[in-house]
Amino acid sequence: MSADAGTVRFEQRGPTALITFDRPTARNAMTWAMYEQLGAALDRIATDETLRVAVLRGAGGHFVSGTDIAQFAEFVTGDDGVSYERELETIVAKLESMRVATIAAVNGYAAGAGLVLAAACDLRIATPDARFGVPIARTVGNCLSMINYARLVAALGASRTKTMLLTADFLTADEAREIGFVAAVAERDAFDEALDTLCARVANHAPITIQATKEAIRRIVGTSLVDGDDLVRRAYESRDFREGVSAYIEKRTPRWEGR
Repeated sequence: MSADAGTVRFEQRGPTALITFDRPTARNAMTWAMYEQLGAALDRIATDETLRVAVLRGAGGHFVSGTDIAQFAEFVTGDDGVSYERELETIVAKLESMRVATIAAVNGYAAGAGLVLAAACDLRIATPDARFGVPIARTVGNCLSMINYARLVAALGASRTKTMLLTADFLTADEAREIGFVAAVAERDAFDEALDTLCARVANHAPITIQATKEAIRRIVGTSLVDGDDLVRRAYESRDFREGVSAYIEKRTPRWEGR
């Protein structure tokens, strides 16, 4: 893992909480420390009744480019993958179930776990250079948890999710807006103003209506699924996964074997 463990900064601006992923040297790839800090920030928001909106954004031109792959070098068995996915879910579930409205302010890459975090938010606003994807079929050779597959299918549709995962391609900001995943696209020089306007608009609306709507939709789309730990174990204990991690660290193209 890089010596730069990164940080997740918290700031309050009136009724808005601002969470900033700050590890620009790695496109804000998440470390274990950053996940812990994100969880703490979400807990802080949950106990502050003066807040109405929470914004997640990245420093240095990107949202979040995923989990730092170098950390996966510590994994030995498939159960390590299952534990990682479960720990990630505790954070994502906190975000998804927040009583306040949540907005992902995306520029640059929202990849892998970054896309999952953006999908767990209620609204998304992006700059034209934003890109959304999960390129693990090309880079690492692992898989998502069942609940995160479900989140992406709910947000993007089954066909679009398959296309994204199987081709390892990224959605552009305009494509994401066309399918309704992104609420608005704003140029970088107008992005902060557009974000502030959206935050103010949502913050002025009835909190109970927002809370009921969020919970109702969460129940409708439902992420209570059959167990998929067998799929996660198979991916994370595979030789291909170890090869993908090694190739990433060594900055070379993986040599897939299918086992």
